[in-house]
Amino acid sequence: MPHRDFKERLYPEFARVAQALASDRRLELVDLLTQAPRRVEALAAETSMSLANVSQHLQILKNARLVESERRGTNVTYRLAAPAVASLWLALRGVAAERLPQIGRLRDEFGVDGVHDEVAREEARRLLKRGDAVLVDVRPAMEFEHGHIAGAISIPLEELHKRMKELPRDKRIIAYCRGEYCLFADEAVSHLRKSGFKAARLEGGWPEWSLEGGRTARGRRRPAVERVEERR
Repeated sequence: MPHRDFKERLYPEFARVAQALASDRRLELVDLLTQAPRRVEALAAETSMSLANVSQHLQILKNARLVESERRGTNVTYRLAAPAVASLWLALRGVAAERLPQIGRLRDEFGVDGVHDEVAREEARRLLKRGDAVLVDVRPAMEFEHGHIAGAISIPLEELHKRMKELPRDKRIIAYCRGEYCLFADEAVSHLRKSGFKAARLEGGWPEWSLEGGRTARGRRRPAVERVEERR
C-alpha cells in the first residue's frame, strides 16, 4: 500500500518539529530568539540554565531546522531559521491560551496590579498617525536595534525612571515589549502612571506586530527627546 508507506514516512518528519518544541525550556529559547539573535552565553544567563544545557537544547532545535547558528571565532550566535518558526510559536501559544484556562489565571496572578487596559494595535496605529501618542519600546536595547516598531522610542525598562523627563506629558504613552506574556510593558505602564503620565500597554508586542505586517525598522537607538521633536 503506497499510501500507507507514504504516511508512515511522512508523519515522523512532522513529529520531529513537535518533539523539538516539546520542552518548556526550548520554548523559552524560541521566545527569546523571536526578539533577536543571541549568543549561547546570553541565552544561558537569561534563562538561568547552564551553558551545557542551553547548547543541548539548541542542538535539538537545530536538528529540527528550527534554529540556525553562525560561528565567529569562539562565539556562536543562534537565530530562528525562518519567520515561520515565530509564527508557529505564536500559534502554539494562542491555542494553549484558548484551551487552557490556567494560562489566563497565571497572567492575572503575575500581572502588575492596576494595569489591565491595552491599546489595540489598530487603534495604536491611528493614534500614532495623528500624533496623539508616543510609542515606547521597553525591551533591552539589543532587541530594539535588531528590529522594532517603526517610530518607537527605545527606553529599556531599567532606564525608564531616569529618562521619564524625555517623554511628553501632553500625549498618550503606549509601551510595548516582547509580547502578550512579557511583563516589562506592564511594569513600565505602572511606573509611568504613578508619575502622572497617561499610559497603557500595546496589545501584544513586537512579534505580534511584525508578523502581522506592521511597519517595522532596524537600527541603533536615538535620544527619545530627538524622536519626539521629529513628530511635532
